Amino acid sequence: MPGPVRPFRFGVNMLDFGSGPQFRQRCRRAEEQGYDIIHVPDHLGMCAPFPALVAAAEVTERPRLGTFVLNAGFWNPALLARETATLDQLSGGRFELGLGAGYVKAEHDAAGLPFASPGGRVDHLEQVVAEVTRLLADPGHTPRPVQEPLPLLIGGNGDRVLRLAARTAAVVAFTGAQQAPGQPEGAMRLITPAELEQRTAALGAFAEGRAEPPELNFLVQRVVSATGLRAALEELRPYGPAMSNEELLEHPALLAGTPRQMAERLRAHRERFGLSYFTVMDSAMDDFAPVIEELHGG
Repeated sequence: MPGPVRPFRFGVNMLDFGSGPQFRQRCRRAEEQGYDIIHVPDHLGMCAPFPALVAAAEVTERPRLGTFVLNAGFWNPALLARETATLDQLSGGRFELGLGAGYVKAEHDAAGLPFASPGGRVDHLEQVVAEVTRLLADPGHTPRPVQEPLPLLIGGNGDRVLRLAARTAAVVAFTGAQQAPGQPEGAMRLITPAELEQRTAALGAFAEGRAEPPELNFLVQRVVSATGLRAALEELRPYGPAMSNEELLEHPALLAGTPRQMAERLRAHRERFGLSYFTVMDSAMDDFAPVIEELHGG
């Protein structure tokens, strides 16, 4: 995606809650390690995103805080606007609202919520984005967010979601994955690096004419040392069974090597795909921290 070269930004996605003290300690460590944003996902079986982010806000000062990403099908826009504004207030204006269309049918079934067609889920995402944006911009809405406008991240790969993000989002998050053919709803496979490049180029075309193009985020699935490269390829193989080893190693979902080698790989991803904002899983936060040291400010 053409555009100005952005500075790198790094997030950590907190999937493992543990106890309250353990979660707070990991948030403090993320700040010490230089992470720019603490993310919490929105999946049943994991911690609830808003109270977890309030806890993160209480024990940190610098990192921003984000949902990564909320399943729009779980949320009523009026209630979501209230949660969003409250968290932005409690965090001193550090919140970034991340939204997606949702993709796991089993979670909707467990919650007793309808699981629409892909098009229906995008319809609902569009409605939630429009209504939450309207409510947060209304001077009469209480509570008020600190940030006006509050940054919006939208996650997805399809044309309709990318068009929505091109119109409304400060950040677009690419998963680099899509529904696996013939598999249950929610089973994902990696798209190839060439397909990802086409998706980022499509976003660039959709966002043409914006005063400032959106920031591009990517979720890194694996971070491994050079000695673990073969094992990492085996772990990742089910997500891209038709890909060559070279394609897997060129994919932003996998980082392998020394911190310097991984830093160079991220620079290459920024040049090729326009990606400058990378999020890693919390299980990789310690292994990835030396890469942040290599790249912050670069």
